[in-house]
Amino acid sequence: MCTSCETAAAQAVPTTGEGREFVVAGMSCQPCSTKVATAVRAVPGVTDVRVELSERRVTVAGTAEESQIHAAIVGAGYTITNP
Repeated sequence: MCTSCETAAAQAVPTTGEGREFVVAGMSCQPCSTKVATAVRAVPGVTDVRVELSERRVTVAGTAEESQIHAAIVGAGYTITNP
C-alpha cells in the first residue's frame, strides 16, 4: 500500500444492481486499486471485480461470501466498516 493510502478505510455499500459495491477511502493510485482487485479476484466464487479508481468503488460479482471478500480486502491492507 502506498503511503497516501496507509490510513485507508473501506465501507460496504449495498447496490441494487449486479454485485456488491464497496467504497474504498484512500485508494488514490493504480497500484492500490490493482492490489485490491487482485486480492478480491482470488476469493472463491468471485466472477468479476470492477474498480473505479476515480469513484473509489469496487464492485464484486459472484457467489462469494461477503465475509470472504472483507477478509481479502483486510488482507490487502484496508479496513472494512459495515453499514
